[in-house]
Amino acid sequence: MSDEPEFEDLSRRERAALDRTRIVATFLDEAVRIPVLDYRVGLDPILGVLPISGDIAGAAFSLYIVAEAARIGVPPKTLLWMVGNIAIDTATGSIPALGTVIDAAWKSNKRNVSLLEDHLADRPDIE
Repeated sequence: MSDEPEFEDLSRRERAALDRTRIVATFLDEAVRIPVLDYRVGLDPILGVLPISGDIAGAAFSLYIVAEAARIGVPPKTLLWMVGNIAIDTATGSIPALGTVIDAAWKSNKRNVSLLEDHLADRPDIE
């Protein structure tokens, strides 16, 4: 999955972590295409339909991406941004009815994988 040129120098561990986080983000944010709207949603906004417990479950699943990022050495500042994205997703997702729509649009997991990709692509070359 991560065969892009900017990721060719990743260690096997980093590549595996990136691939896993991409899979989880897709599952949580874009697993199902809504044909009429031509828009993708995942498990996160679907879970959000369940009051409180659904949003908490979605946040718990989302923290997996943060844990993977921490495990491969993403700086604390970036991890904090990731947790902030999840907090926004959870807080806005808990608004009755409207929260599910916001949850489907915010896509915090895709945002967090993008932060991870930025970190991996911007690292200085280690020789």
